[in-house]
Amino acid sequence: MAKYKIEVDRDLCVGDGACVNEAPGTFEMDGDNIAIVTNPAGNTPEEILAAAQSCPVDAIILHDAATGEKVWPKT
Repeated sequence: MAKYKIEVDRDLCVGDGACVNEAPGTFEMDGDNIAIVTNPAGNTPEEILAAAQSCPVDAIILHDAATGEKVWPKT
């Protein structure tokens, strides 16, 4: 089971692609140049967290899959 429940806020995503560079097994850019999750377990949890942290607009939201607790972004 994946460690994170991953959401991409399509309204915030600016198509930077940093997430794809950090975790290409988990993220891709769609036809609108917006990040999408292709495989929630496609990279290690550390790589997925790094991908979320690399997003310049914090469009990637991570929740702990077991507890539902928000992991990123820290608010």
